Amino acid sequence: MPDSPYFTPPPRRRPRNGVRAVAAVGVVLAIAAGGSYAAGFGPFARGDDGPDPAAMKQARAFLADWAAGRLPSAAGRTTRPGTAQEVLQSFTAGLDIDKPRLTAAGEAKEAEDGTLGVPFTAKMPVTGLGTWSYESRLPLREQEDGGWKVDWRLSLVHPRLSDTEKFRLEREETTPPNVTDRDGTSLSGGEYPSLTPLLGRLAGGSGGGPRGAVELIDRATGETVRTEATFGKRPDPARDGKPVRTTLDATWQGAAEQALTEADGKNAALVALRIDNGEVLALANSPATGFNRAASGTYAPGSTWKIVTSSALLLKGAVEPDDVVDCPKYLTVGKEFHNVETSEYPGATFRKDFTESCNTAFISLRDKLDDGELGKVARTYFGVGQEWHIGIPTYDGSVPVPKDETEKAASMIGQGRVQANPLIMASVTATAVSGEFHQPSVTAVTAGTAGNPDETRTEPLPDEVVTQLRELMRATVTDGTAHALADLPGEIGAKTGTAEVSDDQDNNGWLVAHRGNVAVAVVVEEGVTGGGSAGPVVHSLLSAVPEDPS
Repeated sequence: MPDSPYFTPPPRRRPRNGVRAVAAVGVVLAIAAGGSYAAGFGPFARGDDGPDPAAMKQARAFLADWAAGRLPSAAGRTTRPGTAQEVLQSFTAGLDIDKPRLTAAGEAKEAEDGTLGVPFTAKMPVTGLGTWSYESRLPLREQEDGGWKVDWRLSLVHPRLSDTEKFRLEREETTPPNVTDRDGTSLSGGEYPSLTPLLGRLAGGSGGGPRGAVELIDRATGETVRTEATFGKRPDPARDGKPVRTTLDATWQGAAEQALTEADGKNAALVALRIDNGEVLALANSPATGFNRAASGTYAPGSTWKIVTSSALLLKGAVEPDDVVDCPKYLTVGKEFHNVETSEYPGATFRKDFTESCNTAFISLRDKLDDGELGKVARTYFGVGQEWHIGIPTYDGSVPVPKDETEKAASMIGQGRVQANPLIMASVTATAVSGEFHQPSVTAVTAGTAGNPDETRTEPLPDEVVTQLRELMRATVTDGTAHALADLPGEIGAKTGTAEVSDDQDNNGWLVAHRGNVAVAVVVEEGVTGGGSAGPVVHSLLSAVPEDPS
C-alpha cells in the first residue's frame, strides 16, 4: 500500500530491539482558520461570568462525539468537517485507540487569534498495551451567525501533531505470558476472549506481557523525534518464565464469557468476586477484545446505587424498612424526576420503594442526608473513590459533593455525577451483605494488602444495617424487580438498575446480585431496563456455576 499523509504502513525491515512498527497517523495540510470572527465581540464579551456558554457547550459536544466514535458528528462541529473526520479516524484507528476518554478541564482563555481556547485531558486506551494520557486545547471560533465551531487544526488532536510531524505506534513482539487461574489452569485468550487484552497486565511485574510505544516521527524522513508513551515492562529474570497465578476461576470465567452472549450483541461487562476476600473470579467484556468496561468503565450506576443510598439512610437512622415513604409518579427538584414506566405506589413502605426501585421515594429523602454525606459513606464504608490496586488498571469511582439540589436528587438514585463500573458495584454488593470492604484483587500478589501504604482504609457496616440490606435485596428477588432470578437455587439477593445516559440514547441496564460467597455485577449499555437486559446475563451465569466457589 502506498504511503499517505494519513497512515504510515509498517516498514518492511524489522527495527532494532525486536520492535515492529504497525501504524502511524497524521495529516500534511496547510492549516487555515475557518469561519469568520464577529468584529467587536469576543468569547467574554457577554459579561464577566466567564466564556459564552454556547461555546463551552460546543466544545463539550465535540469531545463527547469524538469519545463515542461519532466522528461525522464531531467533524461537523468544526470549520473543516471533511478534513477533521479523516484525521480523527486516522488518529484513533491508526494508533489502535479504543474508547477515548476526553474531558474539558481547566480555565478557557482567549487567544491572540481571537479564538477561545478550551483545555482538555485525553486518555487514549491503546488496545492491548495501556492508556496514553496527555493534555491539549480546543480552539473555538465564533461564526457570523453567532454560533461557535471548533477552529480545525492538527494541534488540537495532540499539541505535537503538525504538518511536519506525526505519530507511529510500535509494538514489540513478545512471548505471551503464562497466566493461570487460582488452581493452576492455563488461561488463554483463545479460550477466554475477554482476557486477551488483559493477559499482559495480568502478568504484572513478570514483564511477560506486550510492550510498545507511541513515537513522534518526522514526516519527511520517518526518523523518531521523541517517544511520547511507553507500555509494558522488561522481563524479570528472577521469574524465569514461571507462570503468573491469578485469582480468576476458569469455570466462572468461561461461564461469564458465555453469559454475555445474552446481551444480544450490546456492549456489556460482568464481574464476579468472592465476598469474603474480594478475589475476582471472573471478569468479562463484550466486545471481548476491546475496552475493559468491567474495571475501567465510567458509568452512572443507576438504581443499583440505592444500596449505598440505603446504607447512608439506615446508618443515620433516617428511615426504617417499614416506614411509609410515598412513591408518586413524578417529583420535581429543579427538573422532573420519574420512575421507570412512570409507576407509582401510594403509601409504600421503604421496603417496597427499594424492591420496586422507586426513584421519587428515594429523592424525597434527600434532605435526610447532608450534601457530602453520600460520598462520605461510599468512601468510608465501601472504598469507592479511594485508590485501588487490584493487579490491572481500574477506575475506582467518584461521588462528588452535589453542586445543587437537582444534582443531589440525582445522586440519590445513582445519576448526576456519580460514577462506577461493574467491578465497583460487585464490591459494593459484597460489602453490603458482609459488612466489610475487601479491596478486589485479580493477581494473587495484590490479595491481602495489609501493611501496604496504599491500602484502602474503611470502616465496617454495623450488623443491623447489614441485616437490613440483605433483607431488602432478598425481597427484591422474591417480590420485586429482580424476580427473574427467583427460580435459581440458593438464597439470592439482588438490585436492578436503569441508568439514563442522554436524550438520544437508551438507558443502560444494571443488575447486581449475591449468592453464597459470590457477588456479581453486570451492565448492558443501552439495555433499556436492568431486569430485562442484565437479568438474563446474571441468570445465565448463576445457572452454570456451583452455588458457592471452593
